[in-house]
Amino acid sequence: MSNRLYYRTLEEAEAHCLPQFQSFDQQLCYNNGSQGTDFSFQGSNEPYCTLESSSATGSYTVYNSPSTVSFSPYGSPNSQQESQSYRSSDPRHSPDNAYGSPMSTSCVTEDVSDLKHKLRELETVMLGPDSDIINSYNSTFTTNKSSLEMMDSWRGTMGVISGGDLKQLLVACAKSVWDNDLLTAQWLMDELRQMVSVSGEPIQRLGAYMLEGLVARLASSGSSIYKALRCKEPASSDLLSYMHILYEVCPYFKFGYMSANGAIAEAMKDENRVHIIDFQIGQGSQWITLIQAFSARPRGPPHIRITGIDDPTSAYARGGGLNIVGQKLSRLAQSVKVPFEFHSAAVSGCDVRLENLGVRQGDEALAVNFAFMLHHMPDESVSTQNHRDRLLRLVKSLSPKVVTLVEQESNTNTAAFFPRFLETLNYYTAMFESIDVTLPRDHKKRISVEQHCLARDVVNIIACEGVERVERHELLGKWRSRFAMAGFSPYPLSSPVNATIKRLLENYSDKYRLEEREGALYLGWMDRALVASCAWK
Repeated sequence: MSNRLYYRTLEEAEAHCLPQFQSFDQQLCYNNGSQGTDFSFQGSNEPYCTLESSSATGSYTVYNSPSTVSFSPYGSPNSQQESQSYRSSDPRHSPDNAYGSPMSTSCVTEDVSDLKHKLRELETVMLGPDSDIINSYNSTFTTNKSSLEMMDSWRGTMGVISGGDLKQLLVACAKSVWDNDLLTAQWLMDELRQMVSVSGEPIQRLGAYMLEGLVARLASSGSSIYKALRCKEPASSDLLSYMHILYEVCPYFKFGYMSANGAIAEAMKDENRVHIIDFQIGQGSQWITLIQAFSARPRGPPHIRITGIDDPTSAYARGGGLNIVGQKLSRLAQSVKVPFEFHSAAVSGCDVRLENLGVRQGDEALAVNFAFMLHHMPDESVSTQNHRDRLLRLVKSLSPKVVTLVEQESNTNTAAFFPRFLETLNYYTAMFESIDVTLPRDHKKRISVEQHCLARDVVNIIACEGVERVERHELLGKWRSRFAMAGFSPYPLSSPVNATIKRLLENYSDKYRLEEREGALYLGWMDRALVASCAWK
């Protein structure tokens, strides 16, 4: 009896080896076929709360809408789907594949002994009641390889759970998703829900959003992902407030803007007419300090013309169109007696053409600014049009005097899902730790700041593939190659610019690090570089 394999139905094996989930009227169904495995599940229409609907006070707007990736009132992600089915093959080779998995909010295990008991039950089902695989691999009888591998996997999962390390659990869950092991992924997700919190330690808060990304990856795919994540937006004035808070408490944006402005001011110190093309002008806040600096120039300020480019959909974040930015900057320039013009181009970067830029050849010295923008452009791995390199070639054809680049120092563009998850975990762990130092956890708007300004990026990186994944960061080494191929040469940042940045950092934690390397500046948190800034000509 001990040497005899037991063959039972998949449903019977699952009944023994899977944790006993509390019933939420959800069923996971399998249909094994030669082309893959069909997964379908039906979920109840239980009320839940979206990621965007949470408030700083802990009150939440409740919805009864299917197919929306969401957060529960306790900060735990949930995904409720109605009668959706997905075909899953190997996700490593099919990045746009859809996934499906039921999600419950029940506790999977009570303690480690319970886990060991369930593992023993699994062994009994697969190998017979008298087998002793858990304690020894030296049995002499012939074993079923897949069964042993399954038990080995569950043993490893049990070890990770019993260890209670949130970071390891996140990694193990992502690996299960990567391996298309949906049963283990579900198990780990239920464990993670009890550990993450949007109001806890930095890793707990980040873990909540990374778990949200994993749930979204399983629940949605392709063109449906943004529909699943597109929840109720905050009021425009609130979003502006959240962005301003993040700008003030984290030096990353100030660092990027100040280093870029320093390079532009130095390149244009002897010019009478200056044209600045900003490829993602946003609120226009970057140019306030530059206009003020030009107003104090000993030989008098130059005539400044700014062309502000921004996707029309960004109007919501501004509270209106680009004319708002132009009016604000015009008032500032007038107050400090700087001749000023503003030209708006409400067009996405992928659609920018020469005629949108309003260039006056021979009349003005040209500066081009790419601040936290180029990583949104699809490259050759996404589209044959390769807008990332196309824009660089277009700008080079304009013969600019200086081009500034500010980008996150992260590698998520072409990385496959699992290494991309690890990179995102490491990068945003440093980001959330730095926020924790400057923004108290009891700050009434901190949760909203992280949800609206950071969480969407995290979820997009983890959940999306193909054209739907717009957060595609590259390391500065890769940007150097792109600029060089477009015909640019480095424009090293000067010592005065570096000194200004160092003075800026004196107002923040001493854990921030500033490094100058090969003519570029890197700002990091402890031993992790987070933002890189450089200039080209």
